Amino acid sequence: MKVLVVGLGNPGKEYANTRHNVGFEVLDTLAHELGLNFTQHKKTESEIAQTPKIILAKPQTFMNNSGRAVKRLVDYFGIAYEDVVVVYDDVDLPLGEFREREAGSSAGHNGMQSILDALGTQAIARLRLGIGRDDRTDTSDYVLSKFKPLETKVIKTAIAEAVQLLKAKIA
Repeated sequence: MKVLVVGLGNPGKEYANTRHNVGFEVLDTLAHELGLNFTQHKKTESEIAQTPKIILAKPQTFMNNSGRAVKRLVDYFGIAYEDVVVVYDDVDLPLGEFREREAGSSAGHNGMQSILDALGTQAIARLRLGIGRDDRTDTSDYVLSKFKPLETKVIKTAIAEAVQLLKAKIA
C-alpha cells in the first residue's frame, strides 16, 4: 500500500510564498524532513518525491486543474482513493489553524473541487490550513498575495505542526 499526499498550489516563481501555495510549502517541508527531493514527473503533470510507501506530489497544472494531475497520479501509481490526502489553503479558517476531514465537499475551494470532480467522489481525506481572510480585498487577489511578516511566523508554525501531523499519519 502506498499513500499519496498531494499539496496544492500554483507552479512558477511568481506564486512562491503566496497564501494559495501553502499546500506546496507543507510538502516541501515534509520532503526536506524525510530527506527527499522533488523531480518532474511528466506523465502525471506533477513534481513528485517518493519512498517505497509514500508519494508526495505537487501538481503543476495550476490550482483550478489540480484534479487532472491527481487523477493521473492515482491511475499511474495504482493508489486507492482512501490512501490519498490533499493539503491546501482555506480562507475560511483563521490564519494558522488547520483541520482534517476524511470526506466532504470542497467548500468552494476550486482546487479541491477539481479533484473531487476528477475522482468522482467526496471521500478524499484533506488537511486544510487557515490563511485567514481580508474582507477588503477580492478573494482571488488575496489568496495570490504574499504573507505579511507577522503572518509568516504564524503560518510557518502551522506548517511545522501540519508536517508533524502528516508524518504521524503516514508512518
